[in-house]
This record gives sequence, C-alpha cells and structure tokens, in this order.
Amino acid sequence: MARIAVTRPEGREGALLDGLRAAGHDAVHVPLVALEPLGDDPVDVGGYDWIVVTSVTGARELRRRMRGTPARVAAIGRATAEAFGRVDLVPERSTQEGLLAALPPAPGRVLFAGAENARRLLPETLGADVVALYRTVELTPTEWPVCDLVVLASPSAARSLSRVDRLTPVVSIGPETTRAAHAAGLSVAAEAATSDLDSLLEAVERAVAAS
Repeated sequence: MARIAVTRPEGREGALLDGLRAAGHDAVHVPLVALEPLGDDPVDVGGYDWIVVTSVTGARELRRRMRGTPARVAAIGRATAEAFGRVDLVPERSTQEGLLAALPPAPGRVLFAGAENARRLLPETLGADVVALYRTVELTPTEWPVCDLVVLASPSAARSLSRVDRLTPVVSIGPETTRAAHAAGLSVAAEAATSDLDSLLEAVERAVAAS
C-alpha cells in the first residue's frame, strides 16, 4: 500500500480516488489547479468541417454552450470523447501531435475549443479558429501531505507541485505533463500509456512496484 496524493481539480477527483482506494492505497486529495469557465456566450459550430476538443472540461463546456450540430468532432483521449458524446476521431496518441497525425491531410475549416492557455500547436498548424472556454488556475496549498507518490494530470499541476514538493516521485497522465514535470525539476516514476483512468491507475501500480 502507498500513500498517494491526487491533485485533480475539485469535482474531478472522485473516480481516481475510488480506483486507488479500491487497489488498497491511501489516497488523499490536494487540488493543485482550479478550472474557471469563461462565460456563457453561445459557440456557433456551424460551418466548421471539424471541431477539436482536447480535455474533459473543454468538451463539457462546449456541449453546454454549443449552438448548431458539428459536422465532425475529434477528441484527444477517451475521457474527453466520452464527456462530449458522439465523436468521429480519437487518436491513438493522446496529444496534439497524435491528433494532427490522425486528421485528414486537408481537414478544411477547424474550430479548436479548449483552455485559455492551451498549447497552440494544432490550431497554428491547421490555421484553426480558437475559442477559449475555460482557464486553468494554478494553486499553492498551504499544507502538503507526506506521501509516497503524486499523481499529476496536467502540466499546470506539475508546475504547482514544484512550488511545494520536488522530492516525491510523480505519476504523469501523459507526455505533455511529463515534459512539464521534468522542466519543473520533478522525478517522474511512471507515465500513463493513454490519458484515461485505467491507464493512469496501471501507471500508479508500475510506480509502486518499482519503488
């Protein structure tokens, strides 16, 4: 059994905590980021050949504000696809690079719907329109628990963790989070193969077994 800190935003931690506890671990929730919606104005998806969503929060916010019916939707990661509903494309690699490789060579007019500070690789490569639906706010907790592992689900969480703990090894949800963790001076014990819950739990078990 390991003591594991879960750093997901408030309201997004439940399934991961349940999975870790079911596996016999002592899981504690200390959010390192908060998610803030950016308004309620309608988002017209008409006229676009592809809509791209890159996170669960972006998918939920787009569904909430969307007007019209999207022609085709691409989502990064199975959890993002499930949060949106019907999607046409989920790349094998849960990154913007993976989605770029999976999209058709000439995708037409594209709308990129995501966080205010999301990477711009995909929209810049495709000349896509961008709508920012929410912002990610980095948090610095006043108290940090003694633990064996920290689970990080975003680059923002990696940066936040580096301000309170650089010694505890981390489990990363994917390559972008891993890169941010390394840049922040953190030790990455394992990286999830894909950005879904089962893969993240499997990565935790690999890290625990190696410790």
